Amino acid sequence: MDESERHRLILDELKERPFATVKDLLDVLKVSPATIRRDIAKLHETGNVRKVFGGIAAALRDDAPERLAARPFEENRMLAVDAKRAIAREAEALVRDGDALIIHGGTTCYLFALRLARRNVRIYTNSMPLAARLWEDGSCHLTLGGGELYREPGILYAQGSGPPDFFASKLFLGAQGIGPNGIMESHPLIARESERLLSRADELVLLADSRKFAIRTRYTVLPLSRVSTLITDDGLSDDHAKMLEDAGIRTIIAKVGKESSE
Repeated sequence: MDESERHRLILDELKERPFATVKDLLDVLKVSPATIRRDIAKLHETGNVRKVFGGIAAALRDDAPERLAARPFEENRMLAVDAKRAIAREAEALVRDGDALIIHGGTTCYLFALRLARRNVRIYTNSMPLAARLWEDGSCHLTLGGGELYREPGILYAQGSGPPDFFASKLFLGAQGIGPNGIMESHPLIARESERLLSRADELVLLADSRKFAIRTRYTVLPLSRVSTLITDDGLSDDHAKMLEDAGIRTIIAKVGKESSE
């Protein structure tokens, strides 16, 4: 297999997934890791892909909508705060004492988990901001995902790791965008982690404010058919409510401005 054929196969692989490790590409190309790393470097130089830690991701265009959507965790914390708090309040009502939960990174999931800080629950998270806060202020049982810290999305990620040794009744997940094709994300590692964690939960609960239905990003993480319950705010349009109904998703509407204990 010559270089041009390998490059074509790598680009084809990125059409099917948001991120690929060197190990992933070994299974596709059947060449040495050194050859794959050289191919990644060359494709990166041409601008066809992005070289990221541990592998390769699709290139972003300057006008791509995900550039508008992708923001650091601290900046995202300041957006749609009232809606996120209302969603977090409704999500807490789904949790029973003694539950084992997986809570992914993201600011809505962060606010939700803070409501559980002193409850009798077991929480697994890969969110560094959430882990730090629960360590300081919480009494719940806490398990952390291991690996390198990726500061922009604020998550811990271990290259090549399998699913965690943790089983949960529910996985609580955020989203950068939502559309007919499913849940979307801007960061390839968040997309990869979402799929990995879902294999350890009985049910997926999506926490997303109504702004997210207008955002389109490059990476479709999961189809809508994988979502059991979605909690959003009362800004949800009739068209988007119909889309969720057609997908068989239970939708809970959080009333923004409703008095809460926060």
